[in-house]
Amino acid sequence: MAEAGSNPRVEELSRAANDAVARGALDSAEHLWGQVRSLAPSHPKALLFLGQRKLHRRDVRGARELLERAGASAPGDPIIWLNLAFAHRALGDSAAEMAALNRALAADPYCYLALLAQGNLLERAGNLRKAARVYANVLKIAPPAERLLPDVRTAMARARQVVEETSRALDGILLEKLGQQGGQAPPNRPDRMAEARAAMLGTGKIYKSEASLLQIPQLPAVPYFDRSHFPWLASIEAATDVIREELLSLLASKKEDFKPYVHYEAGAPLNQWVELNNSLRWSTLFLWQQGRQIQEHCALCPRTVEALQSVPLASIPDAEPVVMFSALEPHTRIPAHAGITNARAVVHLPLIIPGNCRFRVGNEVREWKEGEAWVFDDTIEHEAWNDSDRLRVIMIFNVWNPFLTEAEQTQAATLISGFYEFYGES
Repeated sequence: MAEAGSNPRVEELSRAANDAVARGALDSAEHLWGQVRSLAPSHPKALLFLGQRKLHRRDVRGARELLERAGASAPGDPIIWLNLAFAHRALGDSAAEMAALNRALAADPYCYLALLAQGNLLERAGNLRKAARVYANVLKIAPPAERLLPDVRTAMARARQVVEETSRALDGILLEKLGQQGGQAPPNRPDRMAEARAAMLGTGKIYKSEASLLQIPQLPAVPYFDRSHFPWLASIEAATDVIREELLSLLASKKEDFKPYVHYEAGAPLNQWVELNNSLRWSTLFLWQQGRQIQEHCALCPRTVEALQSVPLASIPDAEPVVMFSALEPHTRIPAHAGITNARAVVHLPLIIPGNCRFRVGNEVREWKEGEAWVFDDTIEHEAWNDSDRLRVIMIFNVWNPFLTEAEQTQAATLISGFYEFYGES
């Protein structure tokens, strides 16, 4: 946290106040921080401590005033915003409480106490499903229970309970949906789909899984699939020239419709996506998005749409098909990442390849060549480079993993769509 000024007396009093806090002499610390504030009215540590003391005494409005001043002085300190959220909670202002928690998470996306408070707020609002999603993230990053204060330990136990109860509720709905397919419930013996369901619910584990949503166990981990699994590849490759012609028309007339592919909201952990978040350096234009045909774009690409009729696109309610043009600006790298499910396979049809454009899946690196498609498992770590001086564009679409049976395709679609429906993400 930033210190206010370099006044030697302020620094001396601050050290004494910190020492008093460490000894548990809170009244003495309060007096010392009060002296600091008299010399440096915007000192964020003084404002934070004094605000916390007012919260402890239930002087909530006084606490809010001090904590708001502290936030203005040190907007990058998540603990200030967390305490301000507590003040808003005590005043019954849920909207302001959520805004303060969002500020805390924007300052530190891994502030587990802010995530815990956010889950609690969602739970109090009656939105247990969203609360469970937040609580699940808290459980991943919080310290072990023995290192937590008693009140936090109790709140974490409640978070775990909500996650487990919500998982059971989702499991019941998914089992019912699966049972409606042919009137038969899933077999009692462990199988790929049962393991996949357990992994999706968080009640089981598939080792070496890379999928972020639905991992189908016992599928071959094949970086690039053999072309023999996809007899229709030749027909889509034969349409490369007409597809490219329509793409060039889109780039000329609808370039503004190409949107950043990576777009995380404020406060989300960006990890490897810091440079590409909300950036047009990697942009896409969709023909089909989340299972819905984008009529305006398809109307401008009639021959592309016609060529795609020969392709058995994956179909999942409110999720697939997905068909898009993916544009990568010069000297841009897409960092290593993995996809949401190995139930599908991803097809790349290279359309504009200026050279020096590479793609890695697992240990295998290939160079795109215009008109030569490949199909890969995007749950295996992969990354891409455009090291040229010109734009690179490929068409991307998804089909089913060739090693899934038709019955498993149907069950995978049910699991994924049921998951999105349950959490209202369709």
